[in-house]
Amino acid sequence: MHILIVDDEQAQRNILADILKDAGYKTDLAENGEVALRKFGANQYAIVLTDLKMPGKDGLDVLKHIHNSDQDTQVIIMTAFGTIPGAVNAIKIGAYDYLTKPFKKDDLLQVVDRAAEKVKLLKENARLKNEISNRYQYASIIGQSPEMRQIFSMIERVAKVDATVLITGKSGTGKELVARAVHYNGNRKEGPFVALNCGAIPETLIESELFGHEKGAFTGAAKTYMGKFEQAQGGTIFLDEIGTMRLDLQIRLLRVLQEKKVQKLGSNQSIDLDVRVIAASNENLEELINEKKFRSDLYHRLNVFSIALPSLKDRFQDIPLLVRHFLEKYADQYKKEIPALSPDALNKLEKYPFPGNVRELENIIEKTIILTDHNPILADDLMLPSTKPQNNNVKEIDSNGSLTDIEYKLISDALIESNGSIKKASEALGISYKTLQYRMKKFNMHKNDFR
Repeated sequence: MHILIVDDEQAQRNILADILKDAGYKTDLAENGEVALRKFGANQYAIVLTDLKMPGKDGLDVLKHIHNSDQDTQVIIMTAFGTIPGAVNAIKIGAYDYLTKPFKKDDLLQVVDRAAEKVKLLKENARLKNEISNRYQYASIIGQSPEMRQIFSMIERVAKVDATVLITGKSGTGKELVARAVHYNGNRKEGPFVALNCGAIPETLIESELFGHEKGAFTGAAKTYMGKFEQAQGGTIFLDEIGTMRLDLQIRLLRVLQEKKVQKLGSNQSIDLDVRVIAASNENLEELINEKKFRSDLYHRLNVFSIALPSLKDRFQDIPLLVRHFLEKYADQYKKEIPALSPDALNKLEKYPFPGNVRELENIIEKTIILTDHNPILADDLMLPSTKPQNNNVKEIDSNGSLTDIEYKLISDALIESNGSIKKASEALGISYKTLQYRMKKFNMHKNDFR
């Protein structure tokens, strides 16, 4: 880590440099503020250790320039006893800390080490934010079809404005991924992205989850809770499955959107909100309005800008790209060679209707990667349901275990459900009878064990 030492006394500069070099730091020296600022402009320093009182540009001038140029660089002020008020003022301006001369070697290293740790944390936070932002760039939403190019254009258009967005589409089409892309490519990307699935929260708890509650607001409210709207301050709240919300809560949500204020349960104090709202539904909200299950005024408040996501069957041209993406993702996750897909296998996928959309395709590819050892993947290897599914629910895989554990569980679950029938289990898994026999032999399984 690189440190710039600024002091008009040469002996002091040299002593500080020796101590910091022995502690593993790289150092540069400057005899006054002018030289320090020239060096700062030409190099990158994690820490600047500067004397407060110097001829010409003093330590405060150095601090102000650095603070305006790069707030990640930590400035430590060195001051004599009589100039402590000046050092305190430096802290208010943005200095990390100050040392009162004469100071001990241990005191110096303690302050410098803490400053270095802060620099590391700032860099790590910046890296993570950049990683999250990159993850939700348009390139992360896979597709080159005309339908998806239109979606990319809409995301780009709405990301830079603060309008409320309504995303519609069938289950598994990627509504939350689009919501995150809007957030992380917009002006609120530095703020939080808070997601809430309205259909997954019990009716008795959803009001508290959304708006928060004070201690003692209801039975079981043992402490004050900050609701999702308050958690999303300065960022975005994503309300998934908005069509499942109770009518009385719809009224309260409408009021929050209109007034941009929220009130915790059990409180009479309003909290000003600075939150962007993105809602999503896999249901036809206009039909719900006709059925008196959804308020038309809330619908119009949410539907300022709408994005309708196509089903996978309506953009089948994207299937090869999606397959390649998921093959690479799960081959890496399960430490396997990235397999190719035979033309017959790809053709089989392109003809499948995918009622569970992209989520179902991803699930199929993950299971196929787990249960296939050879390359390329053949049509018979694909973990496709043998009959058309009756609903859009796609069984998820718990990826926490080892590859062998996951494979064993998939097979044993299928055999349990089929009461030991290899034919039915192989059909449920979407693999051939012979492939399942081979896998059972690998794990020393016998059909009689599952009857």
